[in-house]
Amino acid sequence: MMTVVAAIIERADRRILIGQRRAADTSPLKWEFPGGKLEPGETPEHALARELNEELGITLQSCVEIGRVKHQYANSGNDLEIRFFAAEICDTTLEPKCFEQIAWALPKELGDYNFLEANRPLIAQIATGRVRPAEILQNARHSARFEP
Repeated sequence: MMTVVAAIIERADRRILIGQRRAADTSPLKWEFPGGKLEPGETPEHALARELNEELGITLQSCVEIGRVKHQYANSGNDLEIRFFAAEICDTTLEPKCFEQIAWALPKELGDYNFLEANRPLIAQIATGRVRPAEILQNARHSARFEP
């Protein structure tokens, strides 16, 4: 089973970063959250930091896992586990190095984009407010301060 990590980056205005795959990629022009494959010997957090730097030229500041999805795409036959992370970045300037385009979308707008199928359950939860990535990240940092 291949493991993939994906960052859910939410700005202060509640907009979430999404990227559109290039026309020559598998699943061409579908939208996704930035991230990529976990390499052998790599932790999911290190993979996420590496992928964000490679794809967007940005630095991961903090992250916390908020969910996992197992999926099998019909055209590949490969089993896939996607680990979604609420993520905070240091940078404000993004360089979409491997996306057709990027966008900052409000949670309620996410359903308007043609996302990869495996992302849809989480998108529904974000769009309805059941999952609030920035709030989860803030609560994780807050609780970490009080650990013995």
